[in-house]
Amino acid sequence: MGVPDADGQGPPDGLPGLPPEWGRVVVPDDASALADEARQVRRELRRARTGAGRRTGSLRLGLPTLILLVSVLITLAGLAAVTWPRATRSGAPTVLPHGGGAAPQPVGPLPALDLVGADDTPVPLRSLLPAMIILTDACACAEQVTTAATAAPPGVTVVTVTAGRRAGSASVPGVRPLGDPAGGLRSYLHLSAQPGIAPALLVDRQGSLVRVVPELGPLSDYGADLARLAG
Repeated sequence: MGVPDADGQGPPDGLPGLPPEWGRVVVPDDASALADEARQVRRELRRARTGAGRRTGSLRLGLPTLILLVSVLITLAGLAAVTWPRATRSGAPTVLPHGGGAAPQPVGPLPALDLVGADDTPVPLRSLLPAMIILTDACACAEQVTTAATAAPPGVTVVTVTAGRRAGSASVPGVRPLGDPAGGLRSYLHLSAQPGIAPALLVDRQGSLVRVVPELGPLSDYGADLARLAG
């Protein structure tokens, strides 16, 4: 079938210009003789297209799944950041109940606040130390205040503090009523007013806040610490 080129090059029974390692290439006169090879080639092409389609489908399914996974991880991280316990703001004391017994460790300094007396004059809170300071703006709690005033040792001032410029009435003997116009004490302690509850602070003569009583109750809850203030 092959014919030498014009220069006489090329095999007489092959196609000119083909690599010699291909061997002898014979082109049949009848194309139907290549039917088997054509079917094989078509099968291989179909197989290649099917494999490519599967890979494309996997990629299409994988991308939304990846986006969903990242969204879930971001949401979980946000929830963890919101619910993770945070440290108490610097300078504010930790309000914890005390079970009595050994002398409590100071939990912070008393802020240098000027409150308002019954005659509308400023009263430096530190000038009354040592003191038991009772916040009575949400509860007058006259019975508990009377108990504290009776149990206070000589030299320890019992102070009641209400919100606003007007000090409460001096209804309990031996108690100094004051007003807190700016709400400085509650802001410092991060204590919100709750109806029926009167928290108390025990402060020694150096101005150290040695005890915070979240809710003024029986004398047995704080009596030992109150007695130590006179020392």
